[in-house]
Amino acid sequence: MLTIAGLSVRYNDTTALNGLNLTVQRDELFVLLGGSGSGKTTLLRAVAGFIKPTSGRIELNGLDLARLPPHRRPVNTMFQSYALFPHMTVAANIGFGLRRRGRSRADIQDRVDAMLTLVRLQGYGGRRPAQLSGGQQQRVALARSLAPSPSLLLLDEPLSALDEALRRDTRAELVRLRRSLGISFILVTHDQNEALEMADRIGIMREGRIVQVGAPATLYEQPVDRFVAEFLGAANILPCETDGGTVSLPQLGAVVRAARPGPRGPGLLALRAERLRLGGAGLENRIDGHVTETAYAGDMLLVAVQLADGSVLRVKHPLTDGLTDGVPQPGAVVSVGWSAEACILLPR
Repeated sequence: MLTIAGLSVRYNDTTALNGLNLTVQRDELFVLLGGSGSGKTTLLRAVAGFIKPTSGRIELNGLDLARLPPHRRPVNTMFQSYALFPHMTVAANIGFGLRRRGRSRADIQDRVDAMLTLVRLQGYGGRRPAQLSGGQQQRVALARSLAPSPSLLLLDEPLSALDEALRRDTRAELVRLRRSLGISFILVTHDQNEALEMADRIGIMREGRIVQVGAPATLYEQPVDRFVAEFLGAANILPCETDGGTVSLPQLGAVVRAARPGPRGPGLLALRAERLRLGGAGLENRIDGHVTETAYAGDMLLVAVQLADGSVLRVKHPLTDGLTDGVPQPGAVVSVGWSAEACILLPR
């Protein structure tokens, strides 16, 4: 549906986007994930037409968007701040774009009513934004973005102003709306959990490029490099030497087994914190160390285990029965175990 080829945006000596290529499918919720300054918002603004690319091509359903100003593109943007008009009612906010397009009063009223029903705000049309909660304002902004029936909806950190409980509810709401409407969403976020829970596919951005694109499980289980492994989830990284499925850790004098072979020679072993087990009884791979610190996180205990070479493994120890007397304390000698399937082998 959306094809971006060789897209670059430069400001004097600064390159915000660097020859970026991307395709987004019809009826897809695509999430752009990356750190500050990676180019996420710049990419969104270029698609919307608020930034003129230095070079490259953007096509939506075969339409060259470079020829169109923002208000004529079949694209709508929902901003982080929501940008609701405080002097307008909810209904007037939702119908604003339709009025600008010259739609009749009757058509606008029908569409506004449909949008209020869609976002579950029936009866709120006469209120003003100041009379709404943050979550309700977010839904009004979403309804306003959806009212003109765009082919593509761009969402720039739309949940960042909400508290955690409301964020969880709104994530589910956005997924429901996208499925019921059958349009494509591109959502920008820096929240990993948000990306993993909502996305059909994720694009990891770094320094104006997309490093890896794939389904959430693919990116999490099979990152292409150290950056992706550490950015998406908590990963322990150890230098290693690989020979097929055999992995040696020279600095620790240990050999471990991996289920999937990695590139032969020097490499990196990535271990997700939640895949490690204290004690490690019955697991193929085990290594000893001593606890340096612990932190209580409700459903788990975060444990730092220092190994013989000074490196540290961070372990997420599940507290299925709550805190018990068996929880290791700083200074305790422990074994850390993991399965062969937990090994992620990366190039060095």
